[in-house]
Amino acid sequence: MPRISPELHLTLRLPETDAPLRHRIAESILDEIRVGRLRPGDPLPSTRALAEHLTVARASVVDAYDELCSSGYANARAGSGTRIAPGADVAARAHVASHTTTRSSERASSAAPEKPAAVWDLTPGHPDPALISTVDWRRAWRSAAAAAVTSDVPGPDAHPELRRSLAEHLRRTRGIVARPDELVIVPGVGAALRTLVAAAGLGGRDVVFEEPGYSRARTVLDGSGVRTRCVTVDGDGLDPALLRATDAAAYCTPAHQYPMGARMPVGRRAGLVADAAAAGTVIIEDDYDGEFRYDVSALPALRSIDRGPECVAYVGTASKILTPSIRVAWVIAPPALRPGLVRALDASGEACCAITALALAHFIDSGALSRHLARASRTYSARRAAFVAALQQQLSAVDTDGVGLAGIEAGLHVVLTLPGSVDDVAVSAELRDHGVTVPSLADYRTTPGGPRGLVCGYARLPESQARGAAEAIGRVVRRHLG
Repeated sequence: MPRISPELHLTLRLPETDAPLRHRIAESILDEIRVGRLRPGDPLPSTRALAEHLTVARASVVDAYDELCSSGYANARAGSGTRIAPGADVAARAHVASHTTTRSSERASSAAPEKPAAVWDLTPGHPDPALISTVDWRRAWRSAAAAAVTSDVPGPDAHPELRRSLAEHLRRTRGIVARPDELVIVPGVGAALRTLVAAAGLGGRDVVFEEPGYSRARTVLDGSGVRTRCVTVDGDGLDPALLRATDAAAYCTPAHQYPMGARMPVGRRAGLVADAAAAGTVIIEDDYDGEFRYDVSALPALRSIDRGPECVAYVGTASKILTPSIRVAWVIAPPALRPGLVRALDASGEACCAITALALAHFIDSGALSRHLARASRTYSARRAAFVAALQQQLSAVDTDGVGLAGIEAGLHVVLTLPGSVDDVAVSAELRDHGVTVPSLADYRTTPGGPRGLVCGYARLPESQARGAAEAIGRVVRRHLG
């Protein structure tokens, strides 16, 4: 049955400028949104119909629609055409451009920089859920909803389908060989850490923690009664030579140290595992975004290294690869900790929703997760390249020691390092007033003499907006550098 395109009721007037035709078409549609003739949810004409109406090549209309979709003004769905996205009216009235141009950037540079129309949320640790295929997502949830309702109480041995799916996924993507019965499904990384503390009897004992490090994990460990001993990381992450015989455990993020972004080299990984196995130290490996890396080869997870299964408790999560709304994490603990892990979960009652776990299992088994990771990696790589290039252009005019970019090879964020004399808290606050939400390293350090900088997440930053965000950051940073 042929698809029927929405009837054309628009009377578009293309701006008489020297801008490329695709930009002028997109701008004319934004004008219709701005004045209310197009509203969120309204369908756009087919590309063929609009091309005939404007007497232009259809390819130019296709490019204009792609521009509107990539900038968040429209959503395209197979079989449903292209529709105006939620929030497009607010953005259009704020004159947020669907693309960047030399002329618009010149206006931004000459205007007073108090409050730009655009708002960029560069909070790290958040993937872009818009990259998830809605077809695959809905199919997975329909399959889960069609399963028989059971009376089983979720516990350490629950979710067999997801444990089987994850065991195969981790073997293929992270080189970790584990039986399904070795995996324990928990509702988030916080639950994983609380359970490991109880299972290993870490309460009241020293646990090494990266400095600066993931503040939420540190809060969970502190709240569980451990004595976190912060150890400063270097350009290669956590140095195993700094561990002491009195350390009962060590928490680390070797794939992409959070937040500084270091990738622990293989020699240091092997040394850390060997020393921990010999000393009986538990290594908690938080592999929060190990799937994402760019222009570099994958490094082995600590759990996959020789003697790793003896001492490494591997923690993974769906929150960083799909969406934070999926509160699902998994733990593969050393065999000696498995009984304590089971007892701790039985005692706490912390458990995942069975329907959510089953839907995630279907999502993995259907190949949807592999397709998503491939698609997301390409998108994040392009967004990273655009944002890093834009930041480097802003920094090219800065001749100050201590200013640079770190952690650009992997993950979903980069760190803009600043000299120790700069108040990065003040920089972050001023950026917030100028429309950029980005945390400073103060949110992750525990000592006043720690590194200074901004932790910039780019996963949700469209390529078309990278230059604008970088320019806003550059203006504020240069002002603080004097």
